[in-house]
Amino acid sequence: MKATSRDGTVLSYDRVGQGPPVILVVGALCSRTLGPGVKLAPALARRFTVFTYDRRGRGDSGDTAPYALAREIEDLEALISEAGGSACVFGHSSGAVLALHAAARGLPIEKLALYEAPLILDGSRPSTQDDWAQIDAFVAAGRRADAVRVFLRCVGVPAYAIALMRWLPVWTKVNAVAHTLVYDGALVRDLQRGEPLAAGSWGDVGVPALALAGGKSPAWMQSGARALAGALERGQYRILDGQTHDVVARVLAPVLCEFFGGD
Repeated sequence: MKATSRDGTVLSYDRVGQGPPVILVVGALCSRTLGPGVKLAPALARRFTVFTYDRRGRGDSGDTAPYALAREIEDLEALISEAGGSACVFGHSSGAVLALHAAARGLPIEKLALYEAPLILDGSRPSTQDDWAQIDAFVAAGRRADAVRVFLRCVGVPAYAIALMRWLPVWTKVNAVAHTLVYDGALVRDLQRGEPLAAGSWGDVGVPALALAGGKSPAWMQSGARALAGALERGQYRILDGQTHDVVARVLAPVLCEFFGGD
């Protein structure tokens, strides 16, 4: 299915299930056919109409230069329009940051669930500023595989796992969207400096919001989710025992059903 953003960019999306609308916003290197939404959408479709989409520059969606956060917010606005004018939104990783910005801009989001928005708010791990600079340079030079390697190393994927990925079908898929790492960097790099959230951060987000983190995820991700929940007017914080950044759909889905379906 297709939706058209305000700047004319055509976005590809899938729709499954019946019930109140929920839109899934994925993170870096993911699309509607790669990442957490693939298994999460059918798990939620028992109670909701679930929309998954290719963020601009990925999969079957178009891409209109120059990139700007405002354009990605307009993309989500277009999906909300397709959903009937309002929706609950789930964001994963950098997709959670995008969803936050959209809510702060006043998009008609009823509830917001955020899984491990990648906020580095203390000294528990190094800043990513040098990593994002490397990624930008590699993408500009057309060295997509190098950009992917830097990103994967930055998020903690072991070197042996990165080497193994090069021989798997997923390597071709992530390289195809490697140029969009620059877009994710624009979303998150200023929130990864190891500095606490500024006073009043996300004060414009007034909808009920659930900040989630995995019980086996690094401490910096857990503390970031906790701080985010505290900064939001109607924020809640919850740990999912046994989960990592690659959260399992059968664990996450019941939590989202309870949050999105509750009063």
